[in-house]
Amino acid sequence: MRGTLNNWIEVSASRLTSNFQAIQTEVGRATTILAVVKAIAYGHGAETCAPILVRAGAKWLGVTCATEGARVRQALAAQGLAAEILIMSGFLPEDAPLIHEFALTPVVWTREQIDALARYPGTRVHLEVDTGMGRQGIGTSLVELIQFYVHSKSGLIIDGVFTHFCSSEVAGSPQTALQQARFEAFLAKLHKSSIKPTYLHAGNSSFIDNAGTDPDWLADLAGTLGATPMARPGLALYGYTLPIEGGAATRLHPKLHPVLTWKARVLATRALAPGDTVGYNAIFTATRPLRVALLPVGYADGLRRELSSTNEKPGGWTMIHGQKAPILGRISMNLTVVDVTQIPNARANDEAILLGDGVTADDHARLAQTISYEILCGIHPCT
Repeated sequence: MRGTLNNWIEVSASRLTSNFQAIQTEVGRATTILAVVKAIAYGHGAETCAPILVRAGAKWLGVTCATEGARVRQALAAQGLAAEILIMSGFLPEDAPLIHEFALTPVVWTREQIDALARYPGTRVHLEVDTGMGRQGIGTSLVELIQFYVHSKSGLIIDGVFTHFCSSEVAGSPQTALQQARFEAFLAKLHKSSIKPTYLHAGNSSFIDNAGTDPDWLADLAGTLGATPMARPGLALYGYTLPIEGGAATRLHPKLHPVLTWKARVLATRALAPGDTVGYNAIFTATRPLRVALLPVGYADGLRRELSSTNEKPGGWTMIHGQKAPILGRISMNLTVVDVTQIPNARANDEAILLGDGVTADDHARLAQTISYEILCGIHPCT
């Protein structure tokens, strides 16, 4: 049995498709896009977004783990679709059977990972190179490359080689320049070996968006190995980019549109008299007659507590009937009060937009002093 939805998300297939096409145009048709749907497609739903992206032209999808990859594979198969699926965050040895069963492509960099896949000869893998991120990947020395190559003589196919930049949203970042140089040096060593990857990739959404980067850098590198350049957009697919620090222009941002709308229904409305307080610790006091609406959503659903307001400090807002309805007082676990004094037609069962047109993840991130990634990934509506 299912009741009325308290709060829910809606995903625009047309906007997701448009964003994918804008990114493809920016990186060029010769570059393969790996569309990142990891972390439940940044809160949008991987099983919802993956088929849309494949229909838009994505040949590769990026997931967090083998379990997420299996679910995405099943969602594609249910609609008669197929794509290559890269497990981006590593895997544990016990994941190897699942990787094999669902024809997933894992990221590898350790001997243990290679040994776990050895009983599945012909498995395609992508080798990550740590050029300065300090998370995943083998080092850039020739010794480590040779050791990896020796250990990988187990029938595995090194289909791709890549790195990840830690400061791609910084214009003219010395760290990015250093990482590029290290990656280039590694690829020069790779060129002398018998490892011939099909794909090379390095750039995420910020690297693509940052007009301070060389758009041909990766394609030129790929050409030295006879490989295909690949781009890894994530956040940009869903309509957002991080601000480019240092004043550089953006390539993508003006062409993108937020894909997700998060809504809640008004539970009830009521009148407040001057002196009435709202929420825990009574941090907001009405100074004039107000009409307020109660929404069935709170921090347990991902609506950040930092969006609460006091009389001295305004907080976040929602949109009701196309008008701003400011949040009043402290956001509770599953309930939030908003001001609808200026929206006289607001009634119970009306839709309130928590994120969408008129209020964005960037707005929430600014108030919560975080990034739009965290806002989107934190949504888990009570449905």
